[in-house]
Amino acid sequence: MGIQVALNHRTLYRYEKAISLGPQVIQLRPALHCQTPILSYSLEVTPADHILNWQLDPHNNRLARLLILEKTSEFRVEVNLVADLSPYNPFAFFLEPGVEEYPFTYAPALARDLEPYRSVDAPGPLLHAFLESFIGRKSGTVNLLLDLNRKVRDELSYAPRMEQGVQTCEETLDKRSASCRDSAWLLVQSLRNLGIAARFVSGYLVQLQSTDPASDRPQTDSADLHAWVEAFLPGAGWIGMDPTSGLLASEGHIPLVCTPTAS
Repeated sequence: MGIQVALNHRTLYRYEKAISLGPQVIQLRPALHCQTPILSYSLEVTPADHILNWQLDPHNNRLARLLILEKTSEFRVEVNLVADLSPYNPFAFFLEPGVEEYPFTYAPALARDLEPYRSVDAPGPLLHAFLESFIGRKSGTVNLLLDLNRKVRDELSYAPRMEQGVQTCEETLDKRSASCRDSAWLLVQSLRNLGIAARFVSGYLVQLQSTDPASDRPQTDSADLHAWVEAFLPGAGWIGMDPTSGLLASEGHIPLVCTPTAS
């Protein structure tokens, strides 16, 4: 039996006086393709006098569209979920023939479907240099993804940022430091420049306390909002990659929103 984890996420705004709130969009429900079993989920909103409709956006993310019907001096959004963190093998997939070795090409119809996830920004000199050893490389596709993911981890120091937005690839490579969203965007653009469709993922990262004092894993249980990447490989689908750790996404990664851009 896997370990069941209860997660509570509350966002609270208080105002000096009662105000009217416009339509709100909340994207805090695990994505349909989440591999971690979600045993229960609830979303509670204050004030109670509201209308909430669940929808899917164009990228198949779940979103709650909310209309507040009265003035309020407090706006609260609270998520409660229970997840089963049974370990799974992130390598348990098969690639279609012709995709096992890099470079490969997507079939024309699939390439059209993946176009939003293949669009690249023109690479600057730092990104070009960063990818130099991968351009024209011939290797196993999975090995290439793993090596690129680890390269992002190894060449950047992790530095959480409170500022909004995401650094450009050139900014990140110049500073040699990145928040999780900065390193994720660097990996997205790196994959796309190598011809591999990729998307930006934000969600919850749940990490359980390690029983080994020498382990790199946290020494206390933790749950945070986090950003990582998914690459599309025919036969396997979307494969999660976390450039902050240099590992593939695991049972602790609970995706909420997947988009072609980091905005």
